[in-house]
Amino acid sequence: MGNYSPNNTNAAMHVIANAATWMEGSAIEQLQRTAQLPHMIAVAGMPDLHPGRGYPVGAAFFSRDCFYPALVGNDVGCGMAFYQTDLPRQKWSGKKLADKLGSIDEPLEQPYNFGTIGGGNHFAEVQLLETLYLSTTQAHEQVPWLQPKALQLLVHSGSRGWGEVILRSHVDTFGHAGLVAGSEAADAYVREHDAALEFARRNRAAIAQRMLDKWRAAGEQVLDIHHNFVAPATVKGESGWLHRKGATPSDQGLVMIPGSRGDYSYLVRPILGDASATALYSLAHGAGRKWMRSDCVGKLGNRVRFEDLLKTPMGSTVVCKDKALIYEEAPQAYKKVDSVVAALEEAGLIEKIARFQPVMTYKTSGGCGC
Repeated sequence: MGNYSPNNTNAAMHVIANAATWMEGSAIEQLQRTAQLPHMIAVAGMPDLHPGRGYPVGAAFFSRDCFYPALVGNDVGCGMAFYQTDLPRQKWSGKKLADKLGSIDEPLEQPYNFGTIGGGNHFAEVQLLETLYLSTTQAHEQVPWLQPKALQLLVHSGSRGWGEVILRSHVDTFGHAGLVAGSEAADAYVREHDAALEFARRNRAAIAQRMLDKWRAAGEQVLDIHHNFVAPATVKGESGWLHRKGATPSDQGLVMIPGSRGDYSYLVRPILGDASATALYSLAHGAGRKWMRSDCVGKLGNRVRFEDLLKTPMGSTVVCKDKALIYEEAPQAYKKVDSVVAALEEAGLIEKIARFQPVMTYKTSGGCGC
């Protein structure tokens, strides 16, 4: 990682990576462009960095005096919620979970399809503990809620259509320009933004509860954390605005870093210090895309059948009846999560607590994961 230098004409840019980390050149170029925005102090790319629509995903951006809604994007409040359930792992296969679950695609209420997962990379996944990196004593102290003989549930979703409405309203009026902190326009955006954060949090809880209800199970939420948002922050003594786009805060407790639906997920403990400040108190939010969505069917369609993608190499079950989406979100389209976690670990940013294996991943039981 590079040196933090707030007095540069261009913001300081840092990329968290090791020799094995693969990153697309266009993602680095997007990160460089954000470093040139007015009032930008520092930008940081996570190991899962990949190109987005104009701005990179898997990155954090720190500005002074103003902030940029376009950097947050159209899914304000997207994040992860993790639950310890009381479902005995020996009694519940992926198929049984999927059969008992049925469909949860119908919204619980409107507007914005409350209680639904959405499309893209959003999912809900039942997992089992595969590796614990703590001793029994350490586990009792650090993760007392963890039940190795029961299943866990991870929910990844956001504010559904609300974030798109917020961004569209901003872009229609201001384009991609920043908003001066404390201005009427900035305060109005923050109010809408914060309401969308709360909506997204409640939405993840509603998704988890309706799944648990279908299985007649109970669950304890052990973390819920956004990775698309902007907030006031102080970094190395400098006050400003910290934007995260596909970047998980490292200063809010334990973090889940999921892989693709055919890969592991890691529970990690952030390490706070000089390295975390340089990384803008952010971590990877997942494995990061390797292929563009538009390329996936072309790369896989002639050699991998739709039916083959309903089961992963790990033996887990995938619920996704949207044929385009199942190819776009195929495990092959993502980096290996082990490489992402290794880069964070080598940078002194995390300690591994546990690794989880997928049992059943739910995307959509209908024809459209929207």
